[in-house]
Amino acid sequence: MDLGLQGKVALVTGSYRGTGSGIAELLAQEGASVGVHGFEPGQAAPLVSALAEAGCEVAEVSGDITCDSGADEVAGQMLERFGRVDVLVNNYGVAEGGRWLETATDDWVSIYQKNVLSGVRLVHALVPGMQERGWGRVIWLGTVGAIRPGPRMPNYYASKAVLPNVCVSLAKELAGTGITVNVVSPGIIATREIEALLRSRARKKGWGDDWGEIQRRGVRELFDNPTGRLAEIEEVASLVAFLASERAGYINGAQLRIDGGAADCAV
Repeated sequence: MDLGLQGKVALVTGSYRGTGSGIAELLAQEGASVGVHGFEPGQAAPLVSALAEAGCEVAEVSGDITCDSGADEVAGQMLERFGRVDVLVNNYGVAEGGRWLETATDDWVSIYQKNVLSGVRLVHALVPGMQERGWGRVIWLGTVGAIRPGPRMPNYYASKAVLPNVCVSLAKELAGTGITVNVVSPGIIATREIEALLRSRARKKGWGDDWGEIQRRGVRELFDNPTGRLAEIEEVASLVAFLASERAGYINGAQLRIDGGAADCAV
């Protein structure tokens, strides 16, 4: 299926590692020119080099998008390098915090800056250009935990729960402009960090070294779902790439779960 991304320009925040790197890689492979974002210069260089060697059109951009000046720097680098941004993927976000009665109010404010306002800043900087051109995509990375939060990390879950609301509001604001706005909400993704966590758990519990068995046991304890496994980065990236494409033009204001059927309610 031709997604129609050839010639489009995409920015993927936090794409120097983890899920973001998978999204940036797939968009580049589909023919988009991609800004690979890191917070420090050189942070995204390894992925940029690998993709460039594979013949993809990519560029490293850097800046701290949790503040206005850093977000402006990132947007400016994209516009200087590519002249525009057609697809904004607000992938960057963090999962941090403790229990309800131990999490300071400053931690609530800090995670809101990271998980919500980092994306809002780039919307302010880049969406007006999409409006002028009559086409664009804004995609946030959320979490299924926004609708089934646990007792830990309440500030994290609350910040992610904002994103579907922001998505619908922005979609309405941009009605008739040719721009769609959506949220992709994964369950737990099999990143290197999660694999390391589960392997550590396996050593303590005597599950052995087989990753398939470790994953099955870990999923039952931490994220039970009908598929019996974690999401692969490539699966999440594929959904983002589809939403960024011409083919997804009628999907708008939606929160799309990719959680193996784990959610105990649908929104």
